[in-house]
Amino acid sequence: MKKPIFALLILWGLVTSPLLAQNASIQRVDPANWWIGMKMNTIQLLVYGKNLSKASVSVRYPGVKVGKVQPMENPNFVAVDLTISPTTKPGAFPITFQVGSQKLDFEYRIAYRHDGAKRALGLTSADLVYLILPDRFSNGDPSNDRFPDMADPNADRNNPFYRHGGDLQGIINHLDYLKDLGITALWLNPVTENDQPLTNEGGTMRSAYHGYGFTDQYRVDRRLGGNEAYKKLTTEAHKRGIKIIQDAVYNHVGKNHWFLRDMPSKDWLTQWPTYTNTSYRDQPILDPYSSALDRRVMSEGWFVPFLPDLNQANPVLANYLIQNAIWQVEEFGIDAWRIDTYMYNNLPFMNRCNQALLNEYPNIHLFGESWTGTVPNQAYFTLNNIESKFKCNVPGTMDFQVYNGLNETLKQNNPEVVYGVLAQDYLYKDATRHLVFMDNHDTDRFFSVIGEDLDKYKMGITFTLTTRGIPQLYYGTEILTKNFKNPSDAEVRKDFPGGFPGDKENKFTPEGRNKTENEVFNFVKKLANYRLKSPVLQTGKLMQFLPQNGVYAYARYNGSQTVMVFMNHQKKEALVDTDRFAERMAGFNSARNVMTDEIISGLSTIKIPAQTALVLELRK
Repeated sequence: MKKPIFALLILWGLVTSPLLAQNASIQRVDPANWWIGMKMNTIQLLVYGKNLSKASVSVRYPGVKVGKVQPMENPNFVAVDLTISPTTKPGAFPITFQVGSQKLDFEYRIAYRHDGAKRALGLTSADLVYLILPDRFSNGDPSNDRFPDMADPNADRNNPFYRHGGDLQGIINHLDYLKDLGITALWLNPVTENDQPLTNEGGTMRSAYHGYGFTDQYRVDRRLGGNEAYKKLTTEAHKRGIKIIQDAVYNHVGKNHWFLRDMPSKDWLTQWPTYTNTSYRDQPILDPYSSALDRRVMSEGWFVPFLPDLNQANPVLANYLIQNAIWQVEEFGIDAWRIDTYMYNNLPFMNRCNQALLNEYPNIHLFGESWTGTVPNQAYFTLNNIESKFKCNVPGTMDFQVYNGLNETLKQNNPEVVYGVLAQDYLYKDATRHLVFMDNHDTDRFFSVIGEDLDKYKMGITFTLTTRGIPQLYYGTEILTKNFKNPSDAEVRKDFPGGFPGDKENKFTPEGRNKTENEVFNFVKKLANYRLKSPVLQTGKLMQFLPQNGVYAYARYNGSQTVMVFMNHQKKEALVDTDRFAERMAGFNSARNVMTDEIISGLSTIKIPAQTALVLELRK
């Protein structure tokens, strides 16, 4: 017996009957809560469920109004504008969705925003940042190592590509170690949920232990302890005067992201006729002669096949990402943002997102990762003094040019390299807001790069902690952790010895470190804590002098203090006549060696041992 044509169309999904249209449901609303007193007092809720495209939406709560209700291409999504008056009282109330004769209520919560003095404390050149890959630092709660219902249930410390079990409680357990070292801020590689399956990378199955494949922006990964553990970390860190830096990823998400399973619209992701990878070339973005295709491939090509590229030109998606950034600061008490793959994003979107955060939190610091080949190109992707049609508004950047300059200076014994990099600071609005580092999770370990040379190691530490900018150490640098990225990144992301149950060595304690490790640990600790108490190294002006005969000298100075740094890159002792440094040294007749506490009387000449950096606090 033939079925009616209309019934077949319903079966095939080409026509929706009134009965089926009423079979609606709500599964989630993002953000699920907001605050009174925010400058962003109109938010756009992304509502997901079933058959919501024809919903009418209403609220009966004093001070809260529903604005535009925007159906999405996918009928299971709807975007709802909600305005919260400054006079609104905190509480929970239903948002009512009427779909035909079906009525659905979702309970929404609003509260007074937190004390502004305790939110977004910011990051300045007075801070010392310590970068931690949470999965590889310390396992404080083995009960959260594995979850069978997650896409990747593996945890195996014997496999460099699997999760190892490090978590937020492990970091909390070692906050006193970090404070003792002189650390004032923690940058954690992303803690956001990465419910990703193993991916084939170069023929090896690898987990998303690094955290850069988000699957839900509103959840901290359960294997790290979840949202409550993150709140506990920020609270405990702040008690010790340690700030928290969030690692933000706007450019892409993990392929297992919840909203990709039933995408709101086709243009939620950047679309190409066939898979198109980014060129990883920054030049087309700022080249006045570049082609439109080259620019598009750079910014809209996918970073890698398993990290789908978000189309930030989609206004609903843009709102979703910006609101989530504000939500995370307010919810967790984050102090600063490090922005991953900055130059691959839609830059007008990034300006809008940055400004929204700065509007709510004037003290917050934002710095991007723009791994370029030259100082001018790096300057383009931050606040700068360059005349160009488009201007980035992100206040700081990860200073890869100083990183390159320092490493090359030490490898070549040629201070002209790093001197030349700093000489181009005129391109920036404020170079003191940039992150200065020797290595990180994406680079070879510093100690290996300089040939495991202890003298060069100390010179690198000295430069990083005494030059302009915000210094950053990578976990384990203080105990001479080494390795090259060969055959993979996992080689520079080893577990911190002593952070995991059953470890034979505990490098968190002096007893667990060998003589050399204690020597360098104490070297870092002494200089870091001196810096912590010395405004001149935090905010003082920088004056550098042309390197001569392998010696590089610079001064940090303010109205009350001057510190001179002399770096001898020669393999022999240098005797330096100080006449040419009179602009900064005149009027001083002695100095204290910050690292040895030796008092040096008479400053007409300075004796610098081979491959050594002297930090001298000048005295009258």
